[in-house]
Amino acid sequence: MADEAPAAGAPDRFTIRPDDYHVPYAGTADDGRKFFLSDELFTHDGLAWVGLFWWKPDGTFDEVQVARLGRTDGVPPGQAAPGHGKDTVAEQLARLGHYVSEPITVEPFTTTIDGVEFGWKVNHSDGMVTINIEPGDFICYYEPWDGYEYDT
Repeated sequence: MADEAPAAGAPDRFTIRPDDYHVPYAGTADDGRKFFLSDELFTHDGLAWVGLFWWKPDGTFDEVQVARLGRTDGVPPGQAAPGHGKDTVAEQLARLGHYVSEPITVEPFTTTIDGVEFGWKVNHSDGMVTINIEPGDFICYYEPWDGYEYDT
């Protein structure tokens, strides 16, 4: 179960669209669940993960599966970059079965694994609501929540 529900003013759902930048893997898995996969999850103290975020077919939070990676040498703190290690993106993609790369509309959530917050966190700053990926905060969605644009 998610640790945190969306805050006041936040949308119940937002859209994640696959692209060639920070969102290469999003869509619907063989079992009907929605997913987002990234190997760019990181903390500023040098930890890195590959994470597979799952939502049920109706877009409600299901689970997060993570594997710790090594942080790529020479990447400045606060910059997203693929981690390296034994748990590759290919191994995570195999968990999906046959999948369709497509936009998904899902709920924001956060959950804590081994003391690290993972998920899509709702933030309020200067009157603006955003939804940011955690850990790393390198993808930031905003209104109109259609996933066509995000900040990095």
